[in-house]
Amino acid sequence: MNKPVARISALSLSLMLLAGCATTSLTSAPESPAQSQALALIDQGKPRDAAVQLEALANTLKGSARAAALADAAFAWHDAGDNARARSLLAQVTARQLNGASLQRYHLTSAELALADKQPAQALASLKESSDTVVPQLRTRWQLARADALQGTGDSIGAAQERARAHAALTGKARTDNQQAIAGLLGTLDDATLRSRAAALPANEPLYNFAGRALIARGLPLPRPFDREQAVQFDTSKRPPAMSDGYRPPLKMAVLLPLSGRLATAAQPVRDGLLSGYYAETRRRPDIQFIDTAGTAAGAVAAYDKAVGAGVDFVVGPLGRDEVDAVFGRAQLPVPVLALNRGKSSPPAGSAGFSLAPEDDGIIAAEFLRGRERSKVLVVHSNDDNGRRAAAAFRERFAQRGGQVVATIGVGEAVGDISAQIRAAGSVDGVLLAVKAPQARTLAPQLALAGAGGATRVGTSQLTVGAGKAEEDMALDGIVYPNEAWNVRGVAGLPSASTAGQILPNARGAAGRLFAFGFDAWKISAYLDKMANEGGLAGATGTLFLDSNGNVLRVPAWSTFSGGRPMPIANAN
Repeated sequence: MNKPVARISALSLSLMLLAGCATTSLTSAPESPAQSQALALIDQGKPRDAAVQLEALANTLKGSARAAALADAAFAWHDAGDNARARSLLAQVTARQLNGASLQRYHLTSAELALADKQPAQALASLKESSDTVVPQLRTRWQLARADALQGTGDSIGAAQERARAHAALTGKARTDNQQAIAGLLGTLDDATLRSRAAALPANEPLYNFAGRALIARGLPLPRPFDREQAVQFDTSKRPPAMSDGYRPPLKMAVLLPLSGRLATAAQPVRDGLLSGYYAETRRRPDIQFIDTAGTAAGAVAAYDKAVGAGVDFVVGPLGRDEVDAVFGRAQLPVPVLALNRGKSSPPAGSAGFSLAPEDDGIIAAEFLRGRERSKVLVVHSNDDNGRRAAAAFRERFAQRGGQVVATIGVGEAVGDISAQIRAAGSVDGVLLAVKAPQARTLAPQLALAGAGGATRVGTSQLTVGAGKAEEDMALDGIVYPNEAWNVRGVAGLPSASTAGQILPNARGAAGRLFAFGFDAWKISAYLDKMANEGGLAGATGTLFLDSNGNVLRVPAWSTFSGGRPMPIANAN
């Protein structure tokens, strides 16, 4: 295309371009050879050439054949960026002269032009036909145009449904952007509406799984387990039948961890937590083998191949992000994997991913504040990777949910005086503190003196790093943060967090979070069927759910500081 085409929302246009939908194969209808050859030029990235040939062809035809060629030429001119010419040709065509794909191209072009004119109702009238009956080459584009039209008429749920139906045909950035757009549409709904509309969706309606993820992020229950296509079923066929509580562990399991290298310190509490759950189980347990990945992508791939060669039927790990991407990037995974970090994309079919990613903290903090009707928020984050990632995820979700981030301030390990920046942000009713305890102790009085002391202050899980002395942590009083369920309530199979910390060094302090994470990795491996088919699993890090993409979602417990000591908050979700 010579220039951007203003016909639908910029997001929908980019999705279609990235997905290859704007230049589609349109030869499914019974066109003449000349018409088919001209339309094929659109596939080749030559819509202008196609338009010229189709218009010339139309001048040699009469009746319905001429109308079809003109409609197709209008479609091609529209794709080439010449909307004026497209409109001129459409005006020469009567819809009743058309049928098949030419009629659908006529309606789609008319709708996209109406959207460019900010006339969504008119666009919707052109797209009355169900996308199920639209030729496959036009279907995704049709659905995205309908989504824009429905959104323009105020129907957020209808728009989200159309985007969800288009989602399977999208790939790469187009798929990611579409998922964010659906989250944004669902974010406009209040809790009661989201719950009722999700419950009303029929089985296998594509929107249900998106709505379910939105419910979990808000700490709300699922009306039913996630819908699951055959492609994302988990192969547990080699395992004996499940016990009454759903316990169905593997027969032989490998755990891939960086037992040496730069990530070894993080791997130790994960290993100890997993083994604590493993040895606490008195029923049948799998043979278990730990394999060192050395913290590298190549090491992770080699460890996976070693596990497969040893005959395991389930793999837990690897732990590093690069390691996960390397294993998930394999053409085939003959043995299913529960990865212990978030990769660049969703887990491959038949595998799953579980993480304590900073992005999750940002998302649940945004939901916490919006759930309490906070609308104007100041974001303060540490300038390390965790702080930046949590803040970015918070900003995106908070905006999707209709909130406004009025200012974002990054701080170093040694926090300077930022009171002027806080005052410049103006009046806020919420503050996100994506920082560690020492930084938060310095920031808390500055927030109060700058006039933001009365705002609801929410931290991330990093808030506990560097905490532990009540006389110092009194500065943190009133800050709410997501906590591991293990620190707040009892978890079957584990002693209390305080007791475990006295016994095991790797279960105390900041390492305690990774210990709980390792325990949950064991639980997930043993209750994978239950999670896939029945819903939530009570874990040490929170209540765990498995979505339709193989991602483990977590609803944390919530705590606050009072008198310098962490205290649980009841019914915070």
